[in-house]
Amino acid sequence: MTRDWDRHYRGRTAADARAASVLCDNAHLLPTRGRALDLACGLGGNALMLARSGLETLAWDRARSAIEALAAQARSEHLPLTAEVRDVVEAPPEPARFDVIVVSHFLERSLAPALIAALRPSGLLFYQTFTRSRVNDRGPGDDRFRLADGELLALFAALRVVFYRDEGRIGGLTQGLRDEAQLVACRIPHT
Repeated sequence: MTRDWDRHYRGRTAADARAASVLCDNAHLLPTRGRALDLACGLGGNALMLARSGLETLAWDRARSAIEALAAQARSEHLPLTAEVRDVVEAPPEPARFDVIVVSHFLERSLAPALIAALRPSGLLFYQTFTRSRVNDRGPGDDRFRLADGELLALFAALRVVFYRDEGRIGGLTQGLRDEAQLVACRIPHT
C-alpha cells in the first residue's frame, strides 16, 4: 500500500497542497502558539497552514515521496515544520503531546483513543473525512474507509464538540458539503 501512495505523490509538489475546509473554515479557533500534528498528511496542506500560523508542526505519512515534497516546501519557506515518514497505525502519537491535531481524508477507527489521549488539555481535533452517504464518486469505494451516519461523533464522544457538519443526503444535493463529515472537538481540561 505504501508504494501505491508513493507512486501517487511522486513528482508532485507541496506548493499547491490545500488545507482541509474544516481547518480553513475554523482557523479562528487555532491557538496562537503550541504544537500541532497533521496525521496521515499526504502533501501536507494542513501542516503548511498550521506552520504558517506559527505553530510548531509535525507531519506524518507513510508515503516517502509526499514527505520529501512537504519537507522541501517547509525548508523553502523556513517554516517550523518537521515532516516524517511514519506509519501512524503502528506508531500512533504519544499522550498529551499536541495542542492541535488535524486528520483529513484518512480513517483508521482504532486510532481514535490515541488521538484523544494525544491532545493536551484544551487541545483541538480537526477531523474531516468521507461518509457512506454518497452523492458522487469522490473518496474510497470501500465503505470500510467511510464513516457511518454519526460515527465521527461517536468515535470522539470523549471530547467536547465545538463544530460538526454532516449534511448527508438532505436537501439540494448539488450544494453544501456532500460525501464528508467535519468535526472540531476540544479535550476538556481536568478541573
